[in-house]
Amino acid sequence: MKTTTTRSRQRTAWLILGLLIALLFLFFASFCLGRYAVPASEVIRILFYHLGKSLASLVSLIPGVEIDNLFPIVPTWASQLDKIVIHIRLPRIIMACLVGCCLSAAGASYQGVFQNPMAAPDLLGASSGAAFGAALAILSRANNQMITVYAFAFSLLTVLLVYVIGVRAPGKQALNLILAGIMISSLFTSATSYIKLVADPGDQLPAITYWLMGSLSGAQLKDISYVILPMALGLVPLLLLRWKINLLTLGDDEARAMGVHTNRLRLTVVLCSTLITAAAISTSGMIGWVGLVVPHLCRRIAGSNYKTLMPTTMLLGSIFLLAVDNFSRNLTATE
Repeated sequence: MKTTTTRSRQRTAWLILGLLIALLFLFFASFCLGRYAVPASEVIRILFYHLGKSLASLVSLIPGVEIDNLFPIVPTWASQLDKIVIHIRLPRIIMACLVGCCLSAAGASYQGVFQNPMAAPDLLGASSGAAFGAALAILSRANNQMITVYAFAFSLLTVLLVYVIGVRAPGKQALNLILAGIMISSLFTSATSYIKLVADPGDQLPAITYWLMGSLSGAQLKDISYVILPMALGLVPLLLLRWKINLLTLGDDEARAMGVHTNRLRLTVVLCSTLITAAAISTSGMIGWVGLVVPHLCRRIAGSNYKTLMPTTMLLGSIFLLAVDNFSRNLTATE
C-alpha cells in the first residue's frame, strides 16, 4: 500500500508535468495566433530552420568543422512569414513566459518571507523605482536600451534604499521593510508624477504613460539577451532555497530554533526576488496582478509547501501571462 508521502510526491510530479506540457503547447500555439495567420506546419519548419542555423554556427566554432544548417530544411516560405515568426512573435512569446515566471516567483517569495498574503513584487518599491527610472530616461530622450537600463538600475537602487532603512530601524525587520517600502515607493511615485508634469505633452508624456501601462509589444531578441542573465541569477537560487522559505513562514524564532539564519536568508530571498522583478519590469513596464494572484491560485492546486509551490508558480505564471498576452494582441489591428 502506497504511503501518503508517495502519493503526494506523485501528485506533485504529475501536476508539474501537466503544467509543463500546457506551457509547451501554448508556447507553440501562440505562433499561430495573430492578425496574420501562420500555419502550424510553417511555424515548425521556420523554427527548426533557424534553430539549425544557430546550432551550426556554434558547431562551426570547432576547428575544421563547417556546417550550413544541422536540419536540412529548404526555406520555401515567404520572407514576411519569417519576419512575423522570428522577429515579432518569438521575442514577445519568450518575454511573456519570462516576465510571468519572474513576477509570480517574486510574489510567492515575498508572501512567504514577509508572511503577508497581500505581498506583491512591488512591495519594496521595485516597480516605483523602475517607473521613475524609465520616466527619467524618457525625459532625457534616451533610446530604448537606455530606458531599460535606467529602469533596472533605479529599481535595484530603490530596494537597496528600502533595505538600508528597514534594517537600521528598531523593531521587527520584516515589518520595517514593508513600512520602508511603502514610504520610499510613495516618494518615487511622486517624483514620477512630477516628471510627467514637466514632460513634453507632444511626445514624452505619451511615451511615459504608455510605458507605465505595461506592454510586451516592443519586445526584441536583444532585449531577451539583456535580461536572461539577471533573471537566471535570481530564479535559480529561489528554486534551490524554496524549502528554507517554508521555515520563514513559521516565524523568525521557530526558524532560528531549527538552525536557520533568518536575516541572511531573508536578505538572499529579497535580493533574488528584487533582481528578477527589476529585470522583468525594466523590459515590460508596469505589469501588476500577476505576482499577487498567481501564487494564491497555485496554493489552491499545489498547497502551501514551497517545494511544490515555487516551481508550480513559475510555470503557471508563464502560462497565465502568455495566455493573456495572446488574447490582448489579437484584440487590436497590429501586434
